[in-house]
Amino acid sequence: MLKIQKYAAIDIGSNAVRLLISNIIEEKGKPARFKKSSLVRVPIRLGADVFLKGKISKENTQRMLDTMQAFKLLMKSHKVQKYKACATSAMREANNGQNVANKILEQTGITIDIIEGEVEAAIIAATDLHRFIDDNKTYLYVDVGGGSTEFTVIHNGNKIISKSFKIGTVRLLNDIVKKETWSELELWIKTNTKIYDKIEVIGSGGNINKIFKISGKAMGKPLTYFYLTSYYNMLQTYSYEERISELDLNQDRADVIIPATRIYLSAMKWSGAKDIYVPKIGLADGIIKSMYNDTVLSHTQLK
Repeated sequence: MLKIQKYAAIDIGSNAVRLLISNIIEEKGKPARFKKSSLVRVPIRLGADVFLKGKISKENTQRMLDTMQAFKLLMKSHKVQKYKACATSAMREANNGQNVANKILEQTGITIDIIEGEVEAAIIAATDLHRFIDDNKTYLYVDVGGGSTEFTVIHNGNKIISKSFKIGTVRLLNDIVKKETWSELELWIKTNTKIYDKIEVIGSGGNINKIFKISGKAMGKPLTYFYLTSYYNMLQTYSYEERISELDLNQDRADVIIPATRIYLSAMKWSGAKDIYVPKIGLADGIIKSMYNDTVLSHTQLK
């Protein structure tokens, strides 16, 4: 006998806002299966407001309200039973972040939880990673966002340590990442990975997913450090416009893909990893899994 539930996760990032709707399939005697039903992404670049001016603009506040209203209707149409909305770096740092969240609750009924970087890293680490990793290996999990990047060391299938750094694609584009932050990250990666003989990187985020798709590699096969370096160098020979017209990248991807690749390459270099695996999972997947396991507070579907 099958039991199927529908859960939704809203990930409010610094570069884009996403709604993931998942089917959770339960069958007696088998572990629950999580199957993506729908994924909608809206490129509201909140970080461009917040990291430069300290607050979310009136225009983007309205776009957020419109997007959340649309997400509410989509969840209703899909008959979602539970949802959770998490906001990360941009809303966390915005002077008016909580005000915007209050306005969204008032006008749409959607409750937004503004989470800390360490909570974000923990939710990401709760994703269905065991299907993609070898329990006998050591990994550095790197989730690149617009405002921050979360790093987690996984050894023999267990999470050892996690940390969030204010190094993200939108920050790098606006040249507001301090040299000291890079040095702090380098030290953290080297300190926490040097005790292992061999380490591999797991990359998550829209940019590495796009690079993996372009590579044509089979799911489960890694990208090499050499391939990623070559791709990074190639990207820089094209202008922003050429990346859109000739490389067929979306306009909100064509600029952030370069700083994102720089972060992944830095993580590989400092950890000594030769390969990066791309399982195509992230914060939204972690929210769904955490709701199912009751490790986070969730909300029932709106009327």
